[in-house]
Amino acid sequence: MKNPLAVAMILLSLAGTAAAVEPDEMLKDPAQEARAENIGRQLRCPVCKTESIEESDADFTKDLRRVVREQVADGKSDREILDFMHARYGDFILLRPPFKPSTWALWLAPPALLIIGGLFAFFVTRRRPAMVEPAPLTPSEQAALEALK
Repeated sequence: MKNPLAVAMILLSLAGTAAAVEPDEMLKDPAQEARAENIGRQLRCPVCKTESIEESDADFTKDLRRVVREQVADGKSDREILDFMHARYGDFILLRPPFKPSTWALWLAPPALLIIGGLFAFFVTRRRPAMVEPAPLTPSEQAALEALK
């Protein structure tokens, strides 16, 4: 290893992205567990706000994962489970909320800001004066330059 500190930093950064699901929460059937994890990745942690319930280690989120896994085990479809969570917790629980008037700002603000920023950069760079060619060297400056070579 050329740089052990770099390797340690990479490993530590990857450790934060590991799923927070504990072994006792997992379903016995691997197919059902995969479905539950897929559903959990679509639901936002109400405590952390930036992580899915699969990534969060908050106590409340553990309860949400348990509810999802119980419903998967009961044979409910993915849509039924997501609809149940949406009905109970609102648009905020979905990492990808529906496109409707109350969420337009969430969906439209990033592209609008990108367009506004691009227009601003375009107009600022257009106002910049053209580069002026430097004056040619005088004979004495040319001689001094040749003497340096």
